[in-house]
Amino acid sequence: MPGSVQSSATAVDDVASSPVAVSGPAHLLRLTLLMAGSCMPILGAVLIAPVLPKMQDYFESTPGAKALVPLALTAPALALALLAPFAGVIVDRLGRKRLLIVATLLYAVFGTAPLYLASLGAIIASRALVGVAEAAIMTCCTTLIGDYYSGYQRVKYLALQTMCGSASATAFFVIGGAAGSAGWRAPFWVYAVSLVLAPLMATVLPNPAPGATVDEHGTAVADNRRAFPWRQLRGICALTFFGAMVFYTVPVEMSYLLDDLGVKNSGVIGLATAVSSAATVGGAIAFSRLRRSPDAMLPAVLALCAAGFGVMFLAGNTPLLVAGAVINCAGTGMLLPALLTSAMSRLAFEDRGRGTGLFMTAFFGGEFVCPLVLLAVESAVGSLAGAVAVLGLAAALLAGGLFAARRRVGVVDSRPLPEQTA
Repeated sequence: MPGSVQSSATAVDDVASSPVAVSGPAHLLRLTLLMAGSCMPILGAVLIAPVLPKMQDYFESTPGAKALVPLALTAPALALALLAPFAGVIVDRLGRKRLLIVATLLYAVFGTAPLYLASLGAIIASRALVGVAEAAIMTCCTTLIGDYYSGYQRVKYLALQTMCGSASATAFFVIGGAAGSAGWRAPFWVYAVSLVLAPLMATVLPNPAPGATVDEHGTAVADNRRAFPWRQLRGICALTFFGAMVFYTVPVEMSYLLDDLGVKNSGVIGLATAVSSAATVGGAIAFSRLRRSPDAMLPAVLALCAAGFGVMFLAGNTPLLVAGAVINCAGTGMLLPALLTSAMSRLAFEDRGRGTGLFMTAFFGGEFVCPLVLLAVESAVGSLAGAVAVLGLAAALLAGGLFAARRRVGVVDSRPLPEQTA
C-alpha cells in the first residue's frame, strides 16, 4: 500500500484555478459559505447526540427502539459514506454549484422532517436522506475548494476545513444540548439554517471553469480521452480509510478510556474531550503553515499519531491520558488535510468531483468502522487501552513503510508547495 501511494506517475494540478479573488470581502464571504457547507455533515453527526436519551424515552413503546434510536445519529454518516462516490459522479456531470444549491435546500427539508414525523421508522428514513444531502454538500464544497484555489492556498483552506469541522463539533454539541432542554424535537430546527445558506451560495459562488492540467514536469497536457486516475487514488483512499480510524479513535473512545481509569465526572470527561478537540484544531493550523509537500509529511504525521496512542496506552492517570490524546489529536489535525491535499493534487478539474467522492467514502467509511474495529481488537487483547496500542503500532508501521517507500523511489521532497498562480 505505501508503494501505491507514492508511485503515482503523474501529479495533476491546475495551471490556473478559476479567476476568483483571493482577498477582499467577496473572497471572505465565498470562503465562509464553503466552510459552513463543510460543517453540515458534522451538524448531522453530533447535533442530536444530547437528546438521544429523551428520544429513547419517547419511543420506549416502539419495538426495537433501543437499537433503532441510535440509528438516528449514525444513519447520515453511513449514507454519506455509501453515496459520496455517486455524488462525485453527479458533481462532474451536472456541475458543482447547481448540485450544491439543490442539496443545501434538501438538507433543510430532510433535516427538519423529524419536527412533524410521528413514527421512529420515518424519522430514521429522513435521517438517511439527510446523509444523502450531506454527501452532495460535502463533495461539492471540497471540490470547489480544489477548483477555486491551488498550491499553498489550497493547502491552507483544506486545513481550515478540518479546523472548522473540529471546532463546529463542540459548538453543535452545545447547541444541541441547549435546544434539547425544550424537548427532543427542538434541535432539528437548526437544520433550517441551510435555507439561509442556499440563496447566498447561488448569489456569491462563481461557477468554476475547467483549466489546463500539467504533468510532473510542469508541461501543459491535453485532457482529451484522459482516463480517471484510479491507480493514483487507490493508495491514498486506502490510507484515508485507515487515517479515519486514527482520526476518530479519541473522540469516540476517550470517555470509555477515562471511565476505565475511574473517572466518572461528566464535567471532567467533557473538558478532556474539549482539550483534545482543541489540539486537532492546533494541528490543522500547524499544517497550514508548514509549506511542505503533503506526501512528504505523511510519515511524520502518522508517527506523531502513533506516539500519542503509545502514551495513552501507558497512561495510568488522567493527566497522562489527556497528554497522549493531545499528542495524537495534534497529529490527526495535520493528517486529514495532508491526505485531502494529496488526493486533490492527483485530480484534474474533470475528475475532481469523483475523486472527492471516493475520498469522502474512504474517510466516512473508516469513521463508521472505527468503533467496530476497536471493539474487535479489544476482545482479542483484553482492554480498550490495548486496542488503542495496537492501532498505534499499525500507524507506526505504516509511517515506517511510507518513509521507506519514499526513500526507495527517491521522492523525498521537502520543498515548499508552489504558491497559487492566478
